[in-house]
This record gives sequence, structure tokens and C-alpha cells, in this order.
Amino acid sequence: MLFSGQVRIVLIRSERTVKDNAAESPAGVVQMQISDWRSVAISLISIVIAVGAIRAIAAEAAPSFASMKSDKIYMRVGPGEDYPIKWIYHRKGMPVEVLGGYEAWRRVRDMDGETGWIHTALLARERMTVVVGQGLVPVQREAGSDARVVAEAKPGAIGRLRHCDVLVCEVKFDGAEGWVPRTRLWGLSDGERF
Repeated sequence: MLFSGQVRIVLIRSERTVKDNAAESPAGVVQMQISDWRSVAISLISIVIAVGAIRAIAAEAAPSFASMKSDKIYMRVGPGEDYPIKWIYHRKGMPVEVLGGYEAWRRVRDMDGETGWIHTALLARERMTVVVGQGLVPVQREAGSDARVVAEAKPGAIGRLRHCDVLVCEVKFDGAEGWVPRTRLWGLSDGERF
């Protein structure tokens, strides 16, 4: 009877088939206990869960950056709408550093060091940057100290990151595009290139 605690697997054999250690019936049918299948299934599920956990830990261990999708974003004290609002941001495109996550919420840090939680629906993967420091920063046509200045950006100006080297990044601002010293930009990891 098939439901007596055993599963039957029919093997088609050739002359060169190597027999396994499973018990065989005289008709050439290999029998395997259900408990054996459960062990295999539990092992496979455990491996899948472990790989997923390792990937999640690795993703949280390496901070990344996101940007704000709209002109009104709430940063909350915890990961959920029941938590109080800590800050209200009014700058579409403002970059934030993603430090971790819980379900559909991301723990982020802004350029001033404030940390809190923002829902993923309010964040974009688009790489943006913001000008920091004192005074205007030259936006140059090409990478290099002797390149022509095409514009000047004020601290707080937000632009789209196009390319980054060790010392400079190509940024597209509203109305101007060019190269800016990396030291005057926030929204990049140290040494990050793209």
C-alpha cells in the first residue's frame, strides 16, 4: 500500500547503473522511507534560509545611498506609521544613506547625521548628491584643475551623479553639468567609483 509510510520511486535501469544503498523490492522498485524525504526537504529548506539570511546581512552591512522621491517626506523614529515623525523633508532628490531595513522601511542617515526610518515607496535608487562646505564650488566642463568653469554651485544644490573618480565627480544640476571636487559632495561612500 502506498500510504503505509513509504514512497516508491521507480527506476529505469541499464546494465551500467550503479545500485544505491536503498532497499529494493524484487520487482526492481526502490523504496525510501518518508522520514528520509523529510530530512532531505528540511536540509534543503535550511540551506535556502541560510543563504537568504547571509545575503540580507551582507546587504545591510554595506551602506548604500538612495534619494527622496518627492517634496514632502516623513522620517520617523521607528519602522512604521505608528511611530512619531522625527523630521519632514521638503527637498525632492535629497540623498540619504541607507543603513539597514525592516520589511518595507529603511533606516537612513541624512547629510546632517540625523537617523530615522523612511518607507521604501518614498525612496528612489537614483544616485543624487548635494553640495556641502562653504562658498560656491566651480562646476568644470572636464575633469582637471585647468578645465573651463561652466557654472558655480551653492552649498545645498542637488544634482544627479553621472560618474565618479577618486578626486572628482560628474554631476548634472538643473541648468548645468560638469565636474565637481569630490570633497564638496555628500552622497557617496569613501572611495566609491562609478
